[in-house]
Order: sequence, then structure tokens, then C-alpha cells
Amino acid sequence: MAKVQLTNAIKKYGNIEVIHGIDLDIDHGEFCVFVGPSGCGKSTLLRMISGLENTTSGEIHIGDNNVTNIDASDRGVAMVFQSYALYPHMTVRENMGFGLKMNKTPKNEIDAKVKKATDILKLEPYLDRKPKALSGGQRQRVAIGRAIVRGPEVFLFDEPLSNLDAELRLEMRVELARLHKELGTTMIYVTHDQVEAMTLADKIVVLNDGIVEQVGTPMELYTNPKNRFVAGFIGSPAMNFFKLVNKNNKLVSDQLPDIAFKKVNDSKNITAGIRPNDIKLKKSGNMNVDLIEELGGVTYLYLSGHDNLKLVVEHRDKNIPKLNSKVGLKIKEDDLLYFDTESGKRI
Repeated sequence: MAKVQLTNAIKKYGNIEVIHGIDLDIDHGEFCVFVGPSGCGKSTLLRMISGLENTTSGEIHIGDNNVTNIDASDRGVAMVFQSYALYPHMTVRENMGFGLKMNKTPKNEIDAKVKKATDILKLEPYLDRKPKALSGGQRQRVAIGRAIVRGPEVFLFDEPLSNLDAELRLEMRVELARLHKELGTTMIYVTHDQVEAMTLADKIVVLNDGIVEQVGTPMELYTNPKNRFVAGFIGSPAMNFFKLVNKNNKLVSDQLPDIAFKKVNDSKNITAGIRPNDIKLKKSGNMNVDLIEELGGVTYLYLSGHDNLKLVVEHRDKNIPKLNSKVGLKIKEDDLLYFDTESGKRI
């Protein structure tokens, strides 16, 4: 396993800069997840680490080596793609050992490494099958097995579970967590699915428009976001936001006129945020219940109010309000986060 370090890493396509001077340290054996909306640069950054994309300027180190200008095949990394990238005419056994065969590795060594990966991923029953005879989850395990066989210092995963259904994604998340614990190898994982990020990661890197918004553990980002973007992106359902204004040294909300807020600072325009699980309901009020999602142990209520206010409430009480009924809100001051409306920075 190896540490990965990026120093002022920049990527340009022609005159267009898409990765803007990123500094990042990923420790030995860490499971690091890049997360962000589509087009934020997370896959580009992963491909820069892998060597599949050139780095315009800055440096990338893997272990003790500066790999910025080294070919992908010599960086000591293995990449697992969204599309599995298996050879359809080869068996599972042949797919897993093909890279070593091309490097003229002795057959007994290939067999030993394929067996080890097979045992780790429980692929023994499928070794003589071809990819068309495998499920999506089995194909992805073969792709991961092929990466394990190479014995890399760093594993790179580019949205490997996005083609799977919900049940298989859950199964593979458990599999990947077990694999990381067993191998102890540095893993870097790209996803737009924050559930994957929150459940798998030791460290999450939140990206937006080619910059790093925040780096931290899943719970650090959830409980202490640095700005509105991170607060709104981390957590499912997303954090609720509503507008506040400073009137006569008091914060008030035209959207929630019956709730009192403390004075934060002299900012004239402030946005408040609160998690869906921190809002409690009152039997009467001016919020309309637009939609009810009953998911068994939890119910999500989608509410609308004055001045186009939209809120999501996580409701665990057995007494569920009726559709199109009116409810009120109970909000504790300590559960609110405040952001400067213009800059988005946490106040």
C-alpha cells in the first residue's frame, strides 16, 4: 500500500482549466472517496492519478515516487471501471490472469494469484464461465479480481456500482468494505452516490467545478460543513435551506414568520439550513403536506409554505399527517446552520 499526494495539480483541455490546483494527501491504507455532482471533475482527477489523463502542471506522488510523467502501466495502480471492461470471449479465469499473461508472468505465478483473488471474492464457481453467463454483480467482482491479481499499491474505482440495481449495490458495498479491510490497500473511489461515500469512506473529498470544497471524515462533513454546497450535498435527503434577513438587529424569515432566530452577525442576507431529521411537526400551522413517502421505518414529508418555501421532514411518529393537510414546525436553535447567502460560506 502507498500514500498518494497531489500538489497543485492542474488539468487543462486547451485553454480550458477543469482541475484547479488541487492539493490532497491520501494516507497509506485509506479508503478515500471523491464525491460531487456530474461534471465536477472527480473522474478526471482519478484518471490523472491513474495516468490515463496527463497532468498539465503540478505533481502527483504515489509512495515515494513522483509519477506525474510516468506511464499508467508503471504507476503501481489498478483501475476498476463502471463498464467492467471484461473480454467477452474469455472465461473468468482467463480474464483475471490476462494482464499478467501479457507481461509474460510464469503460469504457476498467474495461477497462484488468480486463486488468491478467487478465494477473496468467492469466485470459484464461476471460473470457467464467460462474462455473458454472469450477473452484473458477478462481473464487477471479476473486474475487481483482475485488479487484485495485479497486486497494485493503489486501487482506483470509477463509479463501479452505478450499473447495478439497488440490492446489488448494497451487496457490493459490503463486499468492497470487507475487501478493503482484508487487503489494507489504499483505495480511491469515485461516486456521485453519497450513500456509497458515507458508508465506505475513511475520508471524503467533496469536489465542485474542479476545486476541493472540503475534505474530512463522513461525519465531519455531515455535522460541520464549511459551506452551503457541502451542507446541501452531504446527507440524504438533502439539508433544507430558507432565507433570513437582518431587520433591526434581529434575524427574521418571511418564509417562517413564527420562528425566532438568534442574531449571528451583521450580514444582511443569511441562509439557514436544517437537516430533515431535526425538524419536528406541530398539529397546526401554515405548511402544506404536498407528498408523503412511507418507507416502512421512516416517512418523508414534502412540505410547502409561504414565499415558495420547500422543506423535507423525516417523520418517525406512527401518526402521519394526511396529504394536503396543514402542519406547523418545531425547530431548535442548536440544530440550525447559518451561511452567508452571497458567498455560501459558513457563518
